[in-house]
Amino acid sequence: MKPPHDTRPPPAPPRKASLLRTLRAVAWSLIGLRAGEEYRRDLQSIQPLHIVLVGLVALFAFVLGLILLVRWVV
Repeated sequence: MKPPHDTRPPPAPPRKASLLRTLRAVAWSLIGLRAGEEYRRDLQSIQPLHIVLVGLVALFAFVLGLILLVRWVV
């Protein structure tokens, strides 16, 4: 006996996250406040390479900001 055909449409591919959404996800993760439904949604839509690149840029900006702050104070 042949199994019945599945008539449901295929699931839609996950939407790609915007740059702003990736920035927000990295910013919230840097301060440790990432949880809940937003986290699960980000796992499905944000590319790992984008997270790494935005994280490196954010880290560079943070270190540069600290250096400038120290030079300004001293």
